[in-house]
Amino acid sequence: MTEKKEERNANTIRLFGMILPSLPLLLLRSGGALLRFKRDAKKGGKAFHKELLCQGINETTAAELTVIYLEPSNIKNYVGFFR
Repeated sequence: MTEKKEERNANTIRLFGMILPSLPLLLLRSGGALLRFKRDAKKGGKAFHKELLCQGINETTAAELTVIYLEPSNIKNYVGFFR
């Protein structure tokens, strides 16, 4: 019984040893993807807002609709989902 526990502990340590070196690169790539996603969402929000104004919608309504349009790109929504 103790041999199995020791073997499991050794396997866990070995797994962490294999994952740890790649963790900084994984975090860096994920952060870069997140920043690109946010930049593209902001760009799309500006275009959406501009188009609403061109279509004759007043500024207040256009601003509210733009906030609703950008809401799905908020990372807090995804983080809350995983809790």
